[in-house]
Formats: sequence, C-alpha cells, structure tokens
Amino acid sequence: MPTKRAGGVPGQAGVDFKALEAAAPGHLVATSALLECLRFDAQGLIPCIAQQFDSGAVLMMAWMNRDSLQSTLETGHMCYWSRSRSSLWRKGESSGQVQALRELRVDCDGDALLALVDQQGPACHSGRRSCFYVQIGSERSEVVTAPLISPEVLYGRG
Repeated sequence: MPTKRAGGVPGQAGVDFKALEAAAPGHLVATSALLECLRFDAQGLIPCIAQQFDSGAVLMMAWMNRDSLQSTLETGHMCYWSRSRSSLWRKGESSGQVQALRELRVDCDGDALLALVDQQGPACHSGRRSCFYVQIGSERSEVVTAPLISPEVLYGRG
C-alpha cells in the first residue's frame, strides 16, 4: 500500500485521510494520489452506494474494482464489478437503465464510495426504483415499494 503521509497535497505520493478531516472546503488533492490510497478489500473491491443526486434517494449498493472505477471516471457512466459474473458491469448495458455520474465521493476512511447519479428508470433488477424495498421490523418485514416495470419487460423477456 502506498504511503499515506503526504497529507493530501497535490502531486505528492499519497493521501492521509486523517489529515483531510481538518482540511477546509476547497482543499485540493490529486485524484491519482487519492485513488492510490483507497482501501480495497482482499478481493480488490470497494463498496459503492449509488444515490439519486437530486432527491437523495438511496438506489443500490454495488462493488467496484480499480478497472470499474477508472471506467466510471473516464465515461461518466457507472461501471461496477459483478461478483457473480466476475466481470465489469456497466449499469444499464442490458436494461437501458443507465446511471450518469454527477459526483463521486469517498468516505473518511477511504474504504467506501458514494456515487451521486442521475438514474434513468429503475435501479433494481426487480424493476423497482431502489434495491432497498424491504423494510425490516422487529416482528415482521414488509415489501414497501412496487416495481415500476416487470423484470421481464425490463430485460426484454416479456
């Protein structure tokens, strides 16, 4: 892992996430240095929460690796890592329900990402706007939103 002693100064070797806690708004760091210090897990993945940029609605959580992160930054469209397919997953490539990146943030520890996106249509493979459609209660849990479109229609099977 690269050094994290650089203090977040542009052009230096790494980013000290602890030092960024005291940084004033407008403080700049080199994106390359920041990306080098992200804390990917043993499989080379980092969790990314996708949130609708204008409403604040949480849409989904997916995993990213270095390649998907680079693709997202280069294209402006969300690209994740599919653990089930072991391949890059460009959001919307089969459903047409793309996520345009508006802003990408990293948490204070450098081990999670927040993508503020403009989601076209449903974000969930179930046809719902959000993947978080089951409310968990102490005694019972409840499905709280209906699909906007059936998965069959969404993926051209209906």
